[in-house]
Amino acid sequence: MKIIHGRAAVSSTERRSATFTGEVWADPILAATDGVTINNVFFAPQARTHWHTHEGGQVLMVIYGEGKIRAEAGDAQRIRPGDTVWIQPGERHWHGAGETTCMAHVAISLGGPEWLEPVTDEEYRGSGADGTIRD
Repeated sequence: MKIIHGRAAVSSTERRSATFTGEVWADPILAATDGVTINNVFFAPQARTHWHTHEGGQVLMVIYGEGKIRAEAGDAQRIRPGDTVWIQPGERHWHGAGETTCMAHVAISLGGPEWLEPVTDEEYRGSGADGTIRD
């Protein structure tokens, strides 16, 4: 058993940039432990991850604002506080804030990520035929 106390002295807020577009900040909650990492992640409007996968999958729990998520095989979908998203192992996806709203989520990553190319502005704006995202 391991207890991780909130805002432990060893954790500090980190600006994320190499694998994100826009302004993104993360607070590590659990450093890599047995292949699991947990972060609080804050996205400014239009900020988003690059396309990526997770070896063992990922769980996102939206806690603030409104955002978007898209798996490669589908359209972008809206996510809001209280939503929990399960991303299957190896599923290519991205997630981030809404166009005019911030978004924060808790990200529980199982196994290491494989970071891929940036999400284009066109992919971010909407993937449906009419450019909208689904609820």
